Amino acid sequence: MDVEQPAADGPRDDPRVQAAIEAVAERVVAADVVVALTGAGVSTGSGIPDFRGPQGLWTKDPGAQRYVSIDDYVGDEEVRREAWRRRAAEPTWQAEPNAAHISLMELERLERLTALVTQNVDGLHQLAGSSPGRVIEIHGTVREVMCLSCDARQPALPVLERARAGDHDPRCERCEGLLKSATVSFGQSLDPELLQRAHDATMAADVFLAIGTSLTVHPVALLPRTALEAGAMLVLINNEPTPYDDRADVLLREDATSALPAIVARVRALS
Repeated sequence: MDVEQPAADGPRDDPRVQAAIEAVAERVVAADVVVALTGAGVSTGSGIPDFRGPQGLWTKDPGAQRYVSIDDYVGDEEVRREAWRRRAAEPTWQAEPNAAHISLMELERLERLTALVTQNVDGLHQLAGSSPGRVIEIHGTVREVMCLSCDARQPALPVLERARAGDHDPRCERCEGLLKSATVSFGQSLDPELLQRAHDATMAADVFLAIGTSLTVHPVALLPRTALEAGAMLVLINNEPTPYDDRADVLLREDATSALPAIVARVRALS
């Protein structure tokens, strides 16, 4: 089992990491199916904080979790009002795709990325140019709002403008039901069709890239195990330890915004 870690001066200057990047690139070029799983660490480079890291939202403010609990949200108007205030003010709306998002888009353009499963809800993969049909947003998206009564969906920005203008608990204009971000809250089930798509893609993978994810949130955290059991090469790119570090074929303890461009550059050179 090959485990590679970079020197302090980064992946471009460490021969061991260069060798690991070369090995990943060679396998990606040779593979029929490459699947990527991305987590919050992919978007931190765009100014969006993660949740569980040292500077994570829930690490610094554990009480913030109640604003993404469906029971608290439905049962408490003050929670809804504060949730909308926070949603309208969060950095997602000013964020732009970073080098990691762009690198994954480039892998797709090189016809080397089959599916992109993401735990992120910020929509930055699509903004970077990844095909919506290949992106599986397993936890939903902040870019849309849904009605909890009639299931109608609509773009989020007009509803956020209503909240900013003083409609602090906006309701569905069709049925007056409660609106919430089209993300999966605590207490809600994941979409079984999306889970099945993610599972099927993982089962078919020759190379499985887990990038910027702590691999502690289930059931998505089981995908690397599924990939390994199906015979895929498992590549982990993450600044923090994960439960799969000792099972990975390649471990890059590196930021996705530096490791992914290096891998894609070698893939392009080898293609």
